[in-house]
Amino acid sequence: MNNENHYNTRSGWLRAAILGANDGILSTASLVIGVAAASITREPIVLAGVAGLVAGALSMAAGEYVSVSSQADIEMGDLEREKKELKETPAEELQELALIYEARGLDEKLALQVAEQLTAHDALAAHARDELGINEITKAKPLQAALYSGAAFTTGGILPVVVALFAPLKSMEYIQYVFALLFLIILGIFAAKAGGSSVQKAVMRISFWGTIAMGITALIGYLFGVNMG
Repeated sequence: MNNENHYNTRSGWLRAAILGANDGILSTASLVIGVAAASITREPIVLAGVAGLVAGALSMAAGEYVSVSSQADIEMGDLEREKKELKETPAEELQELALIYEARGLDEKLALQVAEQLTAHDALAAHARDELGINEITKAKPLQAALYSGAAFTTGGILPVVVALFAPLKSMEYIQYVFALLFLIILGIFAAKAGGSSVQKAVMRISFWGTIAMGITALIGYLFGVNMG
């Protein structure tokens, strides 16, 4: 038997991990660049980076948990309604399932036979999968999403902090930008290969928006530094 590996089986953890790492790199680097543009000493730059890293990781994990929990609540509500309908109007639900299979290309007789067999095996699972679009691959998993997001943000956010510890102060903004862009490009390549999408598009997209974000924060930091001076 041939076991095929499909990219959509990775969609849950991959989305959370890539989003978390991208946010970690970009937000921490942008924060460091902004503070570096307004500071003449290293301490506030590193402190801002560490504070942004900790706050961002916790916020990312909490936000992801709440968001995916809401999705899980919706799925649970749909399943409860479906369970009630299966109990109260089983004939209508059977016909509804058969019509779904007809729409997918089966003839009327075969569609009804398939619906009857799947209903006999596990009616709720059949309706969850084919009517509601809920299955093990797409099912909301709040804790998993939160852990992946928080860990990924931390992993991504540590990189700009390390750069801030060792980069020369005079060229901190430029070195941060170059390294952050390099980290984002590597992340884009990984995301594209893991998701089976275009590497070139992923790199161009992540580089473009990363440059804009870091450029704006550098400008704000520079203006703040000038005003404070």
